Amino acid sequence: MDDQNTDVIQGTLDLLILKTLSLEPMHGFGISRRVEQISRGVFKINPGSLLIALQRLERAGWIDSEWKQTENSRRAKFYSLTRAGTRQLELETADWTRRASAIERLLKVEG
Repeated sequence: MDDQNTDVIQGTLDLLILKTLSLEPMHGFGISRRVEQISRGVFKINPGSLLIALQRLERAGWIDSEWKQTENSRRAKFYSLTRAGTRQLELETADWTRRASAIERLLKVEG
């Protein structure tokens, strides 16, 4: 049996990060774990891709970061959603819903 692809769908990583951070501020590893947990293992985020995405989102002003201690007394960069990030999440959610509905309609078409 082939392993199922668990890569995040291209173009959705920002949406998944913004949604995850809308729940609570967290560090990169926490974001990755939360996405994997909520998706029931369907999505796994490559650490390199996550770092690049977090940097891009911060430059865009959609997230902020600060260094804090983790529950294990380690220093980690924690990310939180900004107001602009909340607005972007709303836009991306609406766009994703529109696209997913279109795909669903296409898949239901019978010839």
